[in-house]
Amino acid sequence: MGAVYHLPRHLFAFIFLIILAISLPSNATSVSYTSPTQNLSRRPPSYFRRLFDLSFVWGLKSPEKNPNQWLNAHPNLVENLRRYDDQVVIRFNVSTDAHEAALRKAVDQMLLDVWDFTDNYTDIRLEARRIRPLMGILPLSLQDTHFILIPDLARAVVATYPSNTPTYSTIQPLSKDRSITPANNLPPPNRRGADDVFFHDYQPLSVIYTWMKLLDSMFRGRGFVRMISIGKSYEGRDIPALRVGKPPIAGATSRSKGRKDTILITGGIHAREWISTSTVNYVAWSFIRSVDEDPLIAKILENFDIVFVPIVNPDGYKYTWEVDRLWRKSRQRTKMQYCPGFDLDHAFGYRWDVPQRQSEPCSESYGGDLPFQAVEAAELANWAKNETDDGVKFVGYIDLHSYSQQVLYPYSYSCTVRPPNMENLEEVALNLAKHMRLSNGEVYTTTSACEGAVASRNVGDRTPNAHKVRVEGGGGSAIDYVFHEFGARYSYQIKLRDTGSYGFLLPGEYIIPTGQELYQAMKFFGDYLLGNNGHESWSQSRQAGAGIDEEENVELRRRRRRKCIQCT
Repeated sequence: MGAVYHLPRHLFAFIFLIILAISLPSNATSVSYTSPTQNLSRRPPSYFRRLFDLSFVWGLKSPEKNPNQWLNAHPNLVENLRRYDDQVVIRFNVSTDAHEAALRKAVDQMLLDVWDFTDNYTDIRLEARRIRPLMGILPLSLQDTHFILIPDLARAVVATYPSNTPTYSTIQPLSKDRSITPANNLPPPNRRGADDVFFHDYQPLSVIYTWMKLLDSMFRGRGFVRMISIGKSYEGRDIPALRVGKPPIAGATSRSKGRKDTILITGGIHAREWISTSTVNYVAWSFIRSVDEDPLIAKILENFDIVFVPIVNPDGYKYTWEVDRLWRKSRQRTKMQYCPGFDLDHAFGYRWDVPQRQSEPCSESYGGDLPFQAVEAAELANWAKNETDDGVKFVGYIDLHSYSQQVLYPYSYSCTVRPPNMENLEEVALNLAKHMRLSNGEVYTTTSACEGAVASRNVGDRTPNAHKVRVEGGGGSAIDYVFHEFGARYSYQIKLRDTGSYGFLLPGEYIIPTGQELYQAMKFFGDYLLGNNGHESWSQSRQAGAGIDEEENVELRRRRRRKCIQCT
């Protein structure tokens, strides 16, 4: 059995390539009748067909065979992607509260797709023909503060599907001379390693399932890797996860039923953010393959279980591969039949009903009419509840998204309420950002999850706790829920690369560098928690504030700390 546990990395790569070959669509499965693809070939090649005419066989370079396997297997994809032929992404540089309030009003009125928002800018996707109507409802002071971030969205969308043509050479010219993080002006990443072939490109849902099963079968015998299911999606798919952790040493004392403290890492809450899914998988693989080589990794896994959930939204993720690359929400039916899907990051139960909650089902940030109306959010919450009932304590939570290169901490729903361990949250966030920067030189900023969405106070409302108008409401977020309901005192949402050159369409060449950044951050995170800084009594802090307003509770803690300092 030992030979199974210590397979050479090149042998692992060989096994995986065989799996890919089996998983790929084959010409032998083609139907005999005239397909939509054949009909397309009878007329002049469309713009999207020319873009998709790239030789790729998932790393197995055989251009003399069928270079359009993914396209031919999903003919509807080409037709549906035509919608992006006249679309762009524009960035508004935001300098005043009034600007953000005006953008929020325009977003709601025109049902625009907000790609990203910080305290400095807001990125919006729309048809080029709608730019002029948008400008017509914005104040003059805001009309001159925008520029085109991605001028050829169709080209950028197509380039993210796996190909033998380097995405860097296809898309990089779009970002030149715009000062938007062109990969630090470094040459494209080298991706020739045999042991990380899985991460040379983004992978479809079926291949990810197979890869996770392979890891389970290879390492389950040693007791530190196990594939589990968090629950079922709306369409009945498994929400898969890998539980990674070394078995407790015989005779060692443990808290309850031998269950270890747990760190939860999720990705793919928003379907189009492929880099979040790939990064969860990369960090899982890095921990697994380093357990016998890195003493720190071994120590972390001896003390903690890490549950990696790469695709919380499998229905939406599959939809991005087969129908619409930029689909964000789940695929669950809503009260409007022609506007399906919930934004899962606004579907959790804690502070769900904030003042600026989106109630329009056609909006990209619609979280439902009730908390946990979204099936996948309810399944994740139920799984976590069952884990805690079984003696598990969640000590950390990392929720991966893209883009903007930010480390965000609770609360998302409000900027006027501070978590009881705010100082520690800030300290760890700064160190997570530091370790990601030390990995590849990419700068990540840190702030409260509410800050990037703040626009302005309501007109005429000057009270200290006035609700603020937001580009996107922050209620019902995953990090707020896990932080508050399950006592994961160190909960973060990390928005991965980049800062706008590619947005959600980050080329596959950057999967490994992005994964390396988060891997280094997670090594720090585990090491920090090993120092007992993550094991402070959550129940004590909550009981101390029972019956007291949360803000008053924070002030009481500050006074206690000052008193303690004076005593020493």
